[in-house]
Amino acid sequence: VQLQASGGGLVQPGGSLRLSCAASGTIFIIGAMGWYRQAPGKQRELVALITRFGSASYGDSVKGRFTISRDNANNRVYLQMNSLKSEDTAAYYCKAVRDGIDYWGHGTQVTVSS
Repeated sequence: VQLQASGGGLVQPGGSLRLSCAASGTIFIIGAMGWYRQAPGKQRELVALITRFGSASYGDSVKGRFTISRDNANNRVYLQMNSLKSEDTAAYYCKAVRDGIDYWGHGTQVTVSS
């Protein structure tokens, strides 16, 4: 499974960004897909995760601001990020789970700054 994330960039506080991640390769059945992030000097943390059936979970710091969605037909997962804060600045990584194995994409940088 290969994962290609896109959509990161520089945004002002209070702004919005939408991340996208496309899965390719041997993707017969992908289970959960989601997003993690890692800021400099910090551990990687869960942002949002969504099951194949659409059940979503979020990290506490993004609840009410971020929304994860998924397109199973095209093996894509999206992260709509609203009301961005400076503390959301991090590299965002896409993850997919297949047969109990985690697959990771390269990070896409999100920088929230005025």
